[in-house]
Amino acid sequence: MTVRESLERLEEQYLSPYAALSSNTSGRDKPEPLCDIRPEYQRDRDRILHCKAFRRLKHKTQVFLAPEGDHYRTRLTHTLEVAQISRTIAKSLRLNESLTEAIALGHDLGHTPFGHSGEAVLDKICDQGFSHYTQSVRVVEVLEKDGRGLNLTKEVRDGILNHRTAGRPSTLEGCIVRLSDKIAYINHDIDDAIRAKIFMEQDLPLKYTNVLGHSVRDRLNNMIYDIIQQSLDKPQISMSPGMEEAMKGLRTWMFENVYSGGIAKTEEGKAQQLVRALYEYYMAHVEELPQEYLRMMADRKETKARVVCDYIAGMSDIYAIDKFEELFVPKAWKIL
Repeated sequence: MTVRESLERLEEQYLSPYAALSSNTSGRDKPEPLCDIRPEYQRDRDRILHCKAFRRLKHKTQVFLAPEGDHYRTRLTHTLEVAQISRTIAKSLRLNESLTEAIALGHDLGHTPFGHSGEAVLDKICDQGFSHYTQSVRVVEVLEKDGRGLNLTKEVRDGILNHRTAGRPSTLEGCIVRLSDKIAYINHDIDDAIRAKIFMEQDLPLKYTNVLGHSVRDRLNNMIYDIIQQSLDKPQISMSPGMEEAMKGLRTWMFENVYSGGIAKTEEGKAQQLVRALYEYYMAHVEELPQEYLRMMADRKETKARVVCDYIAGMSDIYAIDKFEELFVPKAWKIL
């Protein structure tokens, strides 16, 4: 018996009857020989962790554009916090930790530079539209490995696609990530906003914090504990009505007071103009795209707009700024 088979047997013996077992995966679009050591969802987790798109997340904005300081969240630290929360819940419910972690690590791979500001402008100017969750799936299916993709299992791709608020994941592990994403960004964005002196803890509405808790630590603990208590040995992942209502209310308050204005959005207009300028430039000079994107147009018959979006969405904040300066900012010169 291989190590993988032993691990799969342990899953069958220990995990909840509602867990997605590695041995029961719906598989990959391109069949591959099984690994002797790792079950399928663990392989997916490892592939995401080692891919280029994952490494670029460390230089992509979460909420605060161009913050001064090392302690503000990036898209990578957000992803790691989602993975940690998701694993805690999955382990407590005896669900598949590897599947949960793979979905969590991959859920934002398609995010643009400059956070949702970059996403919004690409969606507006691209005639095919743009959303980070569909782009995340495109990253793992098409863009990684020079167009070959990561060939992930269907369950992981389903969880990535459906992590958005309106999503309906097909596994409980995907449902965990969908909720954990919100828990993570609400709380760490409050933490970052307090650090940026946008507001203080006592400015948060008491009607929500009296339910959720009066510190980031307490809110995380209470929300995670509530999900575990409400979902234990049940075929769904849920929060108690009062906790869920308070979480939604605090999320709405954050949109009104942080996400839609103030310091977090001070540079948003400039960032969106930069993304728009890059998009328009490469639409007019598509031949200047890297060769792998030109091959997608030739081999896969992808549209020009799609591959230009792919290229820009894959940029880190720093790389996008550098390309803008290279293309549009005059350089000093002198006569030798």
